[in-house]
Amino acid sequence: MTLFHYKAITPSGEVLEGQMDVASHDEVVNKLQDAGNIPLDVRDAASVESKGLLAALLKKPTLTDAQVVQFTQQLATLLGAGQPLDRALQILLDLPESEKARNLLERVRDVVRGGATLSDALEAERGTFSRLYVNMVRAGEAGGSLEDTLRRLADYLERSRALKSSVINALIYPAFLVGMVLVSLFVLLVVVVPQFEQMFADMDVQLPLLTRIVVGVGSALQTFWPLILFGIFVLVAWLRRQMAEAESRMAIDERLLRTRIVGELLRKLETARLSRTLGTLLKNGVPLLGAMTVARNVMGNAALGLAVEKAAEEVKTGSGLGFALGQSKQFPKLALQMISVGEESGELDTMLLKVADTFDVEVRNTLERLLAALVPVTTVVMTVVVAIIMMAIILPILTLTSSIQ
Repeated sequence: MTLFHYKAITPSGEVLEGQMDVASHDEVVNKLQDAGNIPLDVRDAASVESKGLLAALLKKPTLTDAQVVQFTQQLATLLGAGQPLDRALQILLDLPESEKARNLLERVRDVVRGGATLSDALEAERGTFSRLYVNMVRAGEAGGSLEDTLRRLADYLERSRALKSSVINALIYPAFLVGMVLVSLFVLLVVVVPQFEQMFADMDVQLPLLTRIVVGVGSALQTFWPLILFGIFVLVAWLRRQMAEAESRMAIDERLLRTRIVGELLRKLETARLSRTLGTLLKNGVPLLGAMTVARNVMGNAALGLAVEKAAEEVKTGSGLGFALGQSKQFPKLALQMISVGEESGELDTMLLKVADTFDVEVRNTLERLLAALVPVTTVVMTVVVAIIMMAIILPILTLTSSIQ
């Protein structure tokens, strides 16, 4: 007998997850089907439990962000053309190039054909479709406007992906430049400097303090580089663990917000994300409190997420959204003023999307200014460090030359 872990959809559309001790994989599937459930995933429980941190890091998502956007757009188009939902999903099965993507869409189609809603089928694919995505689809199903919902969702995902891509693309060159600087310094200290050290030792030259420091650093890197790499690995692992703990992550995120330049950028970035999420959900008919609950979970900064959670409590008591968010003093004043204007005019959803567009531009402008300053600063730092190393090499040679004269 083998212990299997399974996931299935019940006739009422709920996700059923558990373990079963049977002889084979097929027996699990048969028992689930006999009970009226639709099997989604069945695997050896030992393989599930043995997944460690490395496996989680190396695991690739079934659908990329671009594929999720494409799936949403295509499904909206097919529904707009009058295709039934299960037929639209069947058509989409032929489009993905990835076998994993096809398998996912096939599972979604089978769950829908079994009588479950699309939102329940998507929710069963944990890790692929976000809570925001599932809740918007569920609201669209309840309001009978699934096609319009999917179009708004596709637009939201595309804009969010564009903002994320712009941030990543803007950081590629500086990251490459810093990496090259570090590699160059490592080669200088580990390869070049030790050769001069041996030459100076053979000539019995009295080394100046600067030279001894540089030679010492080079020798330490040459001798202890495996320990240094191990220390860096341990530090990264410790930071990841700290970020996984709620209290530690909250402390780190609060400190980041207090940092002058990084804090400003984070506030603008998270304000754009929060505003676009709330605006999209409100456009789709989701109540404000429900939208704030979802939006709190898409916030990347825990401190700002807590601020949204507290704002939701204020809204429950009858406060306006702009006033409630302003109590934390964490969000930009311009955003709060625009939100208050939207509430007064009765167009909060539209104004929130305008806030998101405004701060998308602000994030790009801030990044451009930071990168414009980072590149020359990095170049100057590298020049100074290389000059110090070269000076450390030249000083003993000048001392030797003067003593010969």
